[in-house]
Amino acid sequence: MSVLVGIERAGLAYGLHPLLDGASLTVTRGERIGLIGRNGTGKSSLLRVIAGQVALDDGVARLGDGTRVVLVEQEPELAPGATLFASLLERATRTAIIDDGEHWRFEARLREHLQRFDLDPERGTQRLSGGERKRAALSLALALAPDLLLLDEPTNHLDIGGITLLEELLSKVSAAIVITHDRAFLDRFATRIVELDRGLLRSYPGNFRAYEARKAEQLAAEEVAARKFDAFWAQEEVWIRQGIKARRTRNEGRVRRLERLRAERAERRERIGKLRLRLDGGGRSGKLVTELEHVGKRFDGRSVVRDLSLRVLRGDRIGLIGPNGAGKSTLIRLILGQLAPDEGSVRLGTGLEVAYFDQMREQLDPRRTVIETISPGSDWIETGGERRHVISYLGDFLFAPQRANSPVGTLSGGERNRLLLARLFARPANLLVLDEPTNDLDIESLELLEDTLQEYTGTLLLVTHDRVFLDNVVTQTLVAEGEGRWQEYAGGYSDWLLQRPGPLAATTVPEPAPRAAPRQRSASRKLGFREQRELVELPARIEALEHEQAALLAGMGALALDELNAASLRVAAIAEELEEAFMRWSELEERAAAS
Repeated sequence: MSVLVGIERAGLAYGLHPLLDGASLTVTRGERIGLIGRNGTGKSSLLRVIAGQVALDDGVARLGDGTRVVLVEQEPELAPGATLFASLLERATRTAIIDDGEHWRFEARLREHLQRFDLDPERGTQRLSGGERKRAALSLALALAPDLLLLDEPTNHLDIGGITLLEELLSKVSAAIVITHDRAFLDRFATRIVELDRGLLRSYPGNFRAYEARKAEQLAAEEVAARKFDAFWAQEEVWIRQGIKARRTRNEGRVRRLERLRAERAERRERIGKLRLRLDGGGRSGKLVTELEHVGKRFDGRSVVRDLSLRVLRGDRIGLIGPNGAGKSTLIRLILGQLAPDEGSVRLGTGLEVAYFDQMREQLDPRRTVIETISPGSDWIETGGERRHVISYLGDFLFAPQRANSPVGTLSGGERNRLLLARLFARPANLLVLDEPTNDLDIESLELLEDTLQEYTGTLLLVTHDRVFLDNVVTQTLVAEGEGRWQEYAGGYSDWLLQRPGPLAATTVPEPAPRAAPRQRSASRKLGFREQRELVELPARIEALEHEQAALLAGMGALALDELNAASLRVAAIAEELEEAFMRWSELEERAAAS
C-alpha cells in the first residue's frame, strides 16, 4: 500500500497552547480514519494542513507523488451559478485538474451523486438549505474521485438516510479522513481512530468501539503516572525547603533535577475539562402531558401530519425519526400546543414547565453577552435548589471567566451550543424538548449529555440524527413513514430497525448492505484436541497482533517516506490476520458452546 500523507514532528499554534506539538501521522491507501478530539483542539486545522491550505510552524507535511486531496469544509460554500450543476462544475475547475478525456466521465459521476443525494442539478443555488449545501459539496468531492478525501463534520445537517448513504459511498473511496462526533458512523466507517489530544496524534487500530476500550486503559495508566510524578515532585519540594543542605556541592545535581521537575510540571498540559451538567426536573406535571386525537396538518397542500393519535405520559422519552423536511419540528409544535392543527384536537396536561432547545439557536441574541444570556440583571442563578454565581455556573459549561462578557455573536458553533444548554438547564423544567442538541458537541460532551438525560425525571421530546444517542436516551420512537403518516415504536433506533414493517416509502432510512457472513463449519461437530488448543491460544495471538499493529502505527511518524511502504504492508497484513483470527475464534466458541 502506497503512502499518501506523511506528517513528521508537526508544530502549529494560534493561541496560548499549540494545536499541534510534535505530532506525527502517516496515511496509506485504503485507510479510513476517524479523526476525533475535543472541540478547539485543532482537528479542522490539521485537515487544512494536509490539504495544503495551512503551513506548519514546525515539522514537515508531505504528500505522496501524484496524491490528489479534496477537502469538504464543515460549512461549504458554493460558487455562484445559474444552476447547482453549473456552480459545482465551476468549483471543480478551480480546485482540480480534469483532463478533456475525463471531463465527461466526471460530469456523469457528478450527476449520479447528485441524484443519489436527492438533489436537482438544475435547481438554483440561492435558497439551498445547510443540509442541501452539504450534500452538494459531498457529491462534488466524491465525483472528483480523489486519492485522499478529507471531510470535516460531514454528518452535520444530514438526516439518518443521508448519513447511512455516505457510509456506503465512503466504503468505496481510495482513502479518507473524517472528523465526526457520530459514533455509529465511526463504528461503520473507520479502520483506524486517530485522536488529537493536547497537541499530539494518537492512533488506535479498529473502529470507535475498539478505541473506547483501549482509551480507557490508557487514561487509567496516565492518571497513575501523573499521581506518581506529583508525589515525587512534592517530596523534592519538601527537601529543597530544608535550606542549607541544598547548597552543598554534593546536592547541586538534585537541585537541578528539582528545577527540571518544576518546569516539567508547569508545562504538563492537563486534559481539557469536562462539561458538568445537572438538570432540574421541576415540579411534577400531571400524568397526561399531551394528547393528540386524529390530528392533521398541511402546508401548501402537502400533508405533514395525517390522522395522528398520540398520548404522551409523564416520564416518556420520545425520539422523532425522519428525513429532513418530514415535519419533525412541526410535530413538536403541535404536541406542545404551539401550532393549531387543521384537523383533530390537542389537549395539554396540567403543571407543565417547558424548556425548548432550538436547533437554529434563534433563542440566542448575538448582541447580548454570555452572562446576560444566562442571567439578565443578576450575578446569581437558582438551579437544582442551589444558589450559584453565574461565573461558576458558566464554568460547568467550559466557559472561562474572561469569556463571560463576550458577545454571543463572537462564539463558535460549539460554544453557542453549550451556551444554549447552559441557559436551558438554568431553569427547572418537567418537559424538555431538544431539537438537534448534538450538533457541534464533541464525543465526550455527548456522552455526558446522555448520562444527564438518563437521570432526568421529567418528560423528553428529542429530535436527533445521532443513532447511538437515540439508543441510549429514548424509550420510544415516533417515525415518519411518508405522506404525513407517523408511527410509534417501542425502544430506540436499533429497536425500530427490528420492528419496522419491511421496505418503507421514499422517506425510508436506508441501511448499508450487510457484510457477507463468513462460511462456518457445522456447529454440531465437537472440537477436536487441536481445535480446543487453538481456542485457548487465539486470545493471546490476537493480543500479540494488536500490539504489533499498534507499535508499527506509533512508530511510522519517525520513518522516512521511503521506509514506510514495508511497514504499511505489514499493518495491512496484520489487519487481515486479525479479521481471520476473530472469525475463527467466534466459530470455535460457537461450536464449543453447542457441544
